[in-house]
Amino acid sequence: MPTNPQQPEGATPFHDLDAFLAIPRIGGLALSPDGSRLVTTVSELSSDRTRFITALWELDPEGERPARRLTRSDKGESAPAFRADGALLFLSGRPQPDAPKGEPESKAATLWALPADGGEAERILHPAAGVDSFAVARSGGRIAYLSPRLPGAVDAESDAALRKARDEAKVSAVLHEDAIVRYWDHDLGPGRPHVITASDAAPADASVDCGPSNAFEPNVVMSPDGSLVAWAALSAGHPDTTTEVIVVSDAVTGKELRRIQLDNVSFGSAFFTPDSRGLVCRRSVNSTWEKSHDSTLWFFPDATDPLDAGRDLLPDFPHWPSNLAVSPVPGPDGAPVVFFAADTEGRSPVYRLDTGDGTLTRLTLSGAYTNLTVSPDGTALYALRAAVDSPPTAVRLDARRADQDDPTVLPAPGRIASVPGSLTEVSTTAEDGTALRAWLVLPEGASAERPAPLLLWVHGGPQMSWNSWTWRWNPWIAAAAGYAVLLPDPALSTGYGQEMHARGWGDWGGNPFTDVLALTDAALERDDLDAERTAMMGGSFGGYMANWIAGHTDRFKAIVTHAALWNLYSFNGTTDATAWWRKHFGDPLTRPERLDASSPHFHAPSIRTPMLVVHGDKDYRVPIGEALALWSDLARFEVPAKFLYFPDEGHWVTKPNNAKLWYTTVLAFLAHHVLGEEWRRPDHV
Repeated sequence: MPTNPQQPEGATPFHDLDAFLAIPRIGGLALSPDGSRLVTTVSELSSDRTRFITALWELDPEGERPARRLTRSDKGESAPAFRADGALLFLSGRPQPDAPKGEPESKAATLWALPADGGEAERILHPAAGVDSFAVARSGGRIAYLSPRLPGAVDAESDAALRKARDEAKVSAVLHEDAIVRYWDHDLGPGRPHVITASDAAPADASVDCGPSNAFEPNVVMSPDGSLVAWAALSAGHPDTTTEVIVVSDAVTGKELRRIQLDNVSFGSAFFTPDSRGLVCRRSVNSTWEKSHDSTLWFFPDATDPLDAGRDLLPDFPHWPSNLAVSPVPGPDGAPVVFFAADTEGRSPVYRLDTGDGTLTRLTLSGAYTNLTVSPDGTALYALRAAVDSPPTAVRLDARRADQDDPTVLPAPGRIASVPGSLTEVSTTAEDGTALRAWLVLPEGASAERPAPLLLWVHGGPQMSWNSWTWRWNPWIAAAAGYAVLLPDPALSTGYGQEMHARGWGDWGGNPFTDVLALTDAALERDDLDAERTAMMGGSFGGYMANWIAGHTDRFKAIVTHAALWNLYSFNGTTDATAWWRKHFGDPLTRPERLDASSPHFHAPSIRTPMLVVHGDKDYRVPIGEALALWSDLARFEVPAKFLYFPDEGHWVTKPNNAKLWYTTVLAFLAHHVLGEEWRRPDHV
């Protein structure tokens, strides 16, 4: 099992960025059909420490045996799933050992199978464009997978021929005909993902093209018996009225049986019920100018019947469900049993819903849960549990017992012994009477005699919550450097009911801003925090808030603004999510009042606080133009500032050495302006 590098006595990996980056990172779970094998992925640094490589590891579902590594390759492995015969399927870009002479090496992930009784993995599917994702039927012997196909391709062979011709012609251009042309950090096209079904034992043979899928988040699910396949797509029409839909097709013939869609409503995250006929999914009423979207769980007893309108499974539940899983065993009344997580007051607990009588049981008290996986007999639930002070860890829960705070921890890589400090909560009341809360990370040794400097970190989203572990904005790195870190959940945050969204909707500089400052004031009432040494940081929406705060108060010694919105007019036309943005803030040509009221760039002349601007050139959610415009304004108004630019990073800084440089630069900037230390330019920049 991987171990962390040796640390000096009393130190933790958070005191050494090289040691922090070397901590193995666990992600995803797959359970065998008989429940005897549980597989996860573990990402570790490559030998040259320039990238992360993911491998498959097997965990003991009983939590007794140590984990063991199953795969190893330079390209890594991902997306494990079990076939009905117990073989382990996965995606990898590894080369085929006995590939025919002259066969070009795949540039994308292909599908592999590792036999249940051991032996070497075998490549079983390698379309020219690779495999984006796949799903396997619990029985029935069928698989569904997503693979991009170029315009004009009618099958895998013609797609391969078109791609070869394009490569030989040295063409890189893409002719777009849809509104969405890029997503987060990558360009879309020229191919579009298609849903393809086939025999799971020989998916390259006798495959059936069921049709195109959603281009930006392709996913597919199969019914337990392999007779039906469902996937996400987009409705046709104007970009501002486009919705997410679910397509249900016959998995053998490819015939479309139903398209689940409604005006101003989006459907997604579909799962079939044990009888292979019903479908449970997320149903969201889309955002409008007046209000935020609202999500619930929806159940269609017959997913193929166009007259089945379904029903709301959570009519009175105040939070947004996520991370769905349907038990393979129905409840005593024959109705499906659904598990899900939902952000809830700074946590993301697991809930069990017995759909027959509507009984809703909160299974966990603390932590944030993902990757819910139900045992074949429906009595146990496997998941990854994380928290603000704990990285994702594989655990087993009782599938029925309420308010569990003692899950069985399964031995796996990536455990940490301790964090350099403690975690507590801060609460206060907003001017409108709303209860507000935040997490507060306290460094070791903070006291009235030695008060710690405070860093205010505002989360992204904005509709999310500080409730889980983060590798990218890890507060314990700051705690190891002696800072306290305040993690507030202001207006627009998830986990506090729909009213919390309404308080900040269309007015990011209103209640979200005053909430953040109210929680900061509440935290600084503590005698172990130093009110004279404070700084503010944020990324994405948090970056917006950093820019807004910079133009409205000089109370902080320094501000770090990462992937931040600056000019809401220019952002409107360049982000990859323009339609969502127009619904929220209005069309700048016809309804610009929210843009005028909320754009930070109008307040550039008021900025006095030193700022560190950070941005990646491959960020398509908040394009680089926002940072360039901000940097230009800071220069012309002579604000003390620095600009940390990553040409090869997107919205997040993910490459190990770039992430190390991010932390190093941020801490050096804060040490200079907050602690009064001499500025030390980081190495290599």
